[in-house]
Amino acid sequence: MSPDPSPEVQDLFDDASGCVAVGDLEDAVPLLRRCVELDPTFFDGWHALGMVLMKLDQLKEAIGAGMMATTLRPNDLLAWTALSQMYVQNRQIAEAEDAKGKARILSLGGKVVKE
Repeated sequence: MSPDPSPEVQDLFDDASGCVAVGDLEDAVPLLRRCVELDPTFFDGWHALGMVLMKLDQLKEAIGAGMMATTLRPNDLLAWTALSQMYVQNRQIAEAEDAKGKARILSLGGKVVKE
């Protein structure tokens, strides 16, 4: 698990979350990109970036962000579920099924990667 983000990264993330909360997805993207640029191990930044990009139909980049999230936390149920949704939206059904299978393992209390 990575340490807490720096105050700068946390402030950027909070600003991005505020944008998302009011439906300003386009304004959230550069803030989230800056978060992960400053701290490439910031799971919440990668996960949020992937979700926002998916909602904006920027699927290739969303999938990349989703893959970073699952790399950083391979046993995170929400990360695998989100990645599966991104693949479905991009019509990558085999990849979506694989991600969904990993989410299912986690939902049943299993592990994708031994820690």
